[in-house]
Amino acid sequence: MKQYNRVLSIAGSDSGGGAGIQADLKTFTALACFGTSVITALTAQNTQGVQAIHPVPTAFIQRQINSVLDDIGSDAIKIGMLHDTAVINTVAKAISSWQHVPIVLDPVMVATSGATLLQQDSIDALVTQLFPLATLITPNIIEAELLTNISIESEQDMLIAAKALREQGANNILIKGGHLESIDSAKDCLYTKNNETHWYDTKKINTENTHGTGCTLSSAIAAYLAKGDSLELACEHAKRYLTSAIKNGSMYKIGDGPGPVCHFYKNSYNNVV
Repeated sequence: MKQYNRVLSIAGSDSGGGAGIQADLKTFTALACFGTSVITALTAQNTQGVQAIHPVPTAFIQRQINSVLDDIGSDAIKIGMLHDTAVINTVAKAISSWQHVPIVLDPVMVATSGATLLQQDSIDALVTQLFPLATLITPNIIEAELLTNISIESEQDMLIAAKALREQGANNILIKGGHLESIDSAKDCLYTKNNETHWYDTKKINTENTHGTGCTLSSAIAAYLAKGDSLELACEHAKRYLTSAIKNGSMYKIGDGPGPVCHFYKNSYNNVV
């Protein structure tokens, strides 16, 4: 009997379909994985922003996790939006016995508008409770700055921040450099628990359709890990997938704000892989 490559996403729901659980499930499917989900919050959201957030009670989050893992199981876990300390603690406790599978933590701390989504006590809980459990954390430049109090303006700063996050208890760190304005490329820095550094570099794409890129990248990494890739290869393959999804998504218009990437570009008529 065949077995699916299973990936669980624990994250918030994006009613606009571009980020969160929706982006994660699209990514898993595009990469030939079976996606399951635990919703931590509901959002009223579109391309122009988040209009409302409805938190899911922690007891129900716990029930969702138990339901999925006790029956279906998972070959990798991706964690996204966790909006407060109680949710962080609940998720950490629920997955503590699942460290035998890769866990990818996307520390969603800052909105696209720049607003901080987590208060300091929740950030502290994220670091102490989830960093040690995660195989990989994937902060962007802004989040890495917030976590380390290091101003990141260059590739050297990215590496310094990655090392600081390692000292805080993270196992492996991928700092996403798309927000770095000092270089023309979208360069990401992977710093591993073995003190190895790997760089992933692609040309920046001139488009506003970048909603959900962080969710998509972390989900793609989790999918490739579930399929058996090494961490370094998973990051490389996920970066390539996201770049093609951004390229193809740049051709489309949906809503009046920044649109999503094209998760299913391989099925598009005019793909530019």
